Amino acid sequence: MIKSSITFLIVAAIFLSGCAKKPNLYTSDEIMEEFHPSTFEFNYLSAKGRIVLEESNGKVTKGTISFRAKKDSVVWFSITPGLGVEAIRGIVTEEKMRIKDRINGEDVNISFVEMQDRYGLKLDLSLIQNLLFANVPQEFSYRDRLLRAGRYFELTQVRDGVRYHSRVSTSHGKVAELTSNTLDDMGAFMASYPTFENVNGQPFPNKMLLKLSFKSTEGLQTAIIHLEFSRIDYLTEPVSFPFHF
Repeated sequence: MIKSSITFLIVAAIFLSGCAKKPNLYTSDEIMEEFHPSTFEFNYLSAKGRIVLEESNGKVTKGTISFRAKKDSVVWFSITPGLGVEAIRGIVTEEKMRIKDRINGEDVNISFVEMQDRYGLKLDLSLIQNLLFANVPQEFSYRDRLLRAGRYFELTQVRDGVRYHSRVSTSHGKVAELTSNTLDDMGAFMASYPTFENVNGQPFPNKMLLKLSFKSTEGLQTAIIHLEFSRIDYLTEPVSFPFHF
């Protein structure tokens, strides 16, 4: 169950060094007027690439990933470690996450409410979608804290007991780095997006590092996922999302 959930909860870790930049001083209204976060707009999307998963026990899994999505409706993925044999297939909807793990012989069928109770992670389809596309994690509001520091906006949002801190590029409006933790410190994730490419006239993160920390019966667990997409197709016609246990 834990390994299967780790695979899809695409989390990221990035450890960056360097000197912190002194924030520019603006009035709140001036910063708000300058801030224009970019949200990736699409109907259907298909992508292929490479995935590397590092687990807490030191196990490293490498393979190819196929990814499909329908905006605000479905996220689907398939992972093949090698020899052309699918190892894991998963689908996420507004209500739940389902995963078929052929490696460990496990089936996961869990709602987001159950996920929060069991792992201390507050996730939903909208947040997962925003993580994949380097969007600001939550809808921007005037109650959020916003500063500008050099080439980035520093955005802090608190929603339903979870704090999100995003570094948003001033050049393309996408999240470059994201950290998040529940206020009770039961779960956390980090993400970094080093490069973007143009997809239908919009910046899309073709590389990402994701790290997840969550509670389990075995104690605190972590996983790091490296994703690099080699092909991204912006689609207007429906695609299929095949899944069954």
